[in-house]
Amino acid sequence: GKYSDPLKIPANEAHVAGNLRTLSQYTTAEINHRLRTYLKFVFVREPFERLVSAYRNKFTRNYNTAFHKRYGTKIISRHRVNPREEALEKGNDVSFEEFVYYLVDPRTQHEEPFNEHWERVHSLCHPCIIHYNVVGKYESLEQDARYILQLAKSQDVVRFPATVKSSRTTDDMAAQFFQKVSPFYQKKLYNLYKMDFLLFNYTIPSYLKF
Repeated sequence: GKYSDPLKIPANEAHVAGNLRTLSQYTTAEINHRLRTYLKFVFVREPFERLVSAYRNKFTRNYNTAFHKRYGTKIISRHRVNPREEALEKGNDVSFEEFVYYLVDPRTQHEEPFNEHWERVHSLCHPCIIHYNVVGKYESLEQDARYILQLAKSQDVVRFPATVKSSRTTDDMAAQFFQKVSPFYQKKLYNLYKMDFLLFNYTIPSYLKF
């Protein structure tokens, strides 16, 4: 590949979908060959830490205006009482509670699929259909990444960067965000993500109150 150090990949290149081919771009025979013979791995994360992380990144960062316009304006118009015109126009001050209301609202998924940043991993990566060789976890990211590079015999070619944890969403941080969410909506949200908790062996967070 062009880069051996992932940190040297420019952000504008890393997020261009056309840079990597997806399975859907191959014939059925080519897809089956890859699923049978390729090393397949997926990384998962504690579902509610992942959710809070997605909220923080997409709705509290000033530079994510595309998400504010695309999702924030809809969330505010549907789940805020008497919203200000500026909020309806910009969508840049969505609260975490409003984000939760949006996720558990049945209309949301009837209208369109969840965005990949908050879609359930079992729906996004289909672990019951694809037999992954490794299911890595964000909580042991560096160790699991090293193991996968060893399996791929690429440990001397590609180096996984050390994790920067200064702004990372933690369990304690997730607990703070959930403090303002009522037990009723905590339960509805857990039920929505329950399969991810069960499939990937995550326990119900102790900070939940239902």
